[in-house]
Amino acid sequence: VQLQASGGGLVQAGGSLRLSCAASGSVFVVMGWYRQAPGKQRELVATITSDGIIEYADFVKGRFTISRDSAKNTVYLQATSLKPEDTAVYYCNVRALPARQYWGQGTLVTVSS
Repeated sequence: VQLQASGGGLVQAGGSLRLSCAASGSVFVVMGWYRQAPGKQRELVATITSDGIIEYADFVKGRFTISRDSAKNTVYLQATSLKPEDTAVYYCNVRALPARQYWGQGTLVTVSS
């Protein structure tokens, strides 16, 4: 399985970014994004299943949108109204049957105040 994430960068507070993660090598039942800020544990941001069921962390509801192109095995995260506290390394995560998960290399998002 290979994951290629992109789209991170530096943005001002209130700005937007779009993260992408292209996966290959399996059929993925769940695709999503986690993040890890300095000194903090990795946390869920959003996930989307192959059936289109979506889960968001409370702190991104109304600001971030996850989507998926199943034909391309690619998951996207549209992040808007970014806050300095959204600064973190964002990791793509995918899950395949049976009970396997894989992590991307991480992409840094920095939000300046």
